[in-house]
Order: sequence, then C-alpha cells, then structure tokens
Amino acid sequence: MRIDAHCHFWDPSRGDYGWLDAGPPTLDPLRRVFTPDDLAALNQSRRVIAVQAADSVAETRYLLDLAARHPLIAGVVGWVDLTHIETVETLADLARNPRLKGIRPMLQDLAEDDWITTRPDATVLRTVQNLGLRFDALVFARHLTHLARFAAAWPDLPMVIDHCAKPRMAPLDPAWREGMAAMAAFPQVHCKLSGLLTELAEPLRTPDSALAVLRPVVDEVLRLFGPNRLLWGSDWPVLTLAGSHDLWEHLTDRLLEGLTPEERQAILGGNAVKFYELEEDTP
Repeated sequence: MRIDAHCHFWDPSRGDYGWLDAGPPTLDPLRRVFTPDDLAALNQSRRVIAVQAADSVAETRYLLDLAARHPLIAGVVGWVDLTHIETVETLADLARNPRLKGIRPMLQDLAEDDWITTRPDATVLRTVQNLGLRFDALVFARHLTHLARFAAAWPDLPMVIDHCAKPRMAPLDPAWREGMAAMAAFPQVHCKLSGLLTELAEPLRTPDSALAVLRPVVDEVLRLFGPNRLLWGSDWPVLTLAGSHDLWEHLTDRLLEGLTPEERQAILGGNAVKFYELEEDTP
C-alpha cells in the first residue's frame, strides 16, 4: 500500500493561484490544468491527499468537489483565513464533508515570519483542533523557531511539516538541523518526505547526484522523527519542474533501502492513514 500524502490539482482559469500567475517563466510548465486522472495514470490510481495551492476557500471547495468525483482523493488539506472569527462557521461547514482532513496556511509566502504565533485567532485554531483537523505547515528553515512556539502552545493539534521545511542542501544548513530537532521534540509533529527534488539545483537532479545530496536530509529526518512520523508525498505536479514521478519514486526507494519492510511501509502509506485518519478500505 502506497499513499501519496502530498499532491496538488488545479485549473489556472479559476483565477486564484496568485503565485502561479505572478511567478517567473520557469513556472510555465505548471500553467495548465492538472487533474486526478493525470496523476492516476502515473501512480497506478493510488490514494492521495490533495493539498491546497491557493489561499481561498473557493479552492478548498473545488478540491472537495474533485474528491467527490474521484475516489483516489482520500483526503483534502484546504485553506481558511485563520485570522477572522467568522472562519469558525466556514470551518464547521467545510468539515461536514468527511474528506476534509486538514488546513494549511501558506506560511512561506507571508511577509511576517512569526505570523503563525501572532496573527491567527485562538478560537479559530481551537475549532480546527476540535473538528479533528490536521495542520500542514508550509515553511522554510527560518520559520521553524516560530513554528516551535506554535507547537508548544497547541500540543493537541496534530501537525506535519511539508517538504522537510525545504532545507538548503550541499552542505546541509545547520540552522535547519537545529530547527527540525526542536520540532521533532513535539510528539504531535510529523514531517513530509516530499518536495525535495525541486529544491536541488538543476545539475544535481540526475539520480546519482540527487541521491548524494538528498541522503543526508533523509537520514537526518529519519533520525529526528523516526519512521513512524514521516509521510511520503510526491508534490506532483510541482515535482515535474525537476523530474518525473517515476524518478522520485525510484529515489525514494533508494533513500529508504536501509529500513525494514515495516518501516518503509509506514513511511510510504501507513503513517498517512494514521495521521489523516483515513479509512483503511477507501478505494
């Protein structure tokens, strides 16, 4: 069983993907529709978690609608405005759909690195927690100190760090190591093994060179979080800027080859089932 704990689907004509509209020409390959059927052709129709890519409730509803029509979408991580008390009602409405599994503010794109500790409304966060939703953290290493304060303040809110916090690699950033160690000390915090290939400089994206640079990162998060708090994700279609879906699966298998079958199974699917509380028998 493999479950992709982090992928995206979008239709740019919907008009709320600001990062895509305003981004550089290197994002041109992403400026088209990406559908569940497109990914199913690459991953043998495995189950996935569809993660928001626009800071709008409308996109969250779009993803939930896709999930209703595509059984491979086992869950959705959406977006809501955490700063306004009115969001409590929005969350209650969205959470009527059992496919909603989590919320993700786009922290990496916000002007204030400490936004997560200063701006969200506590009642809204408490509602996220009380509804049994998870918190996906899209951050860089510079956010980890603030994220640790947030984790300390909300010990009952399950949290996952997307893309291993996008570390600077070759050599590995000492500040990232320190920040991730602080986060791993919180038992409610998990980490996604995703999005790393696109963080590499283009010459490093061949299989052998990528392995050499990625292995210290993967070894470190394995040491800090252990195999029971890591979730594998493709970050497709952003992944396609750096390599194919097959390449990332191949690299993953190489990076995890020293683990037991049970440990690999946990990272590649079992942990996603537990973290996002997926039904074991969902098609």
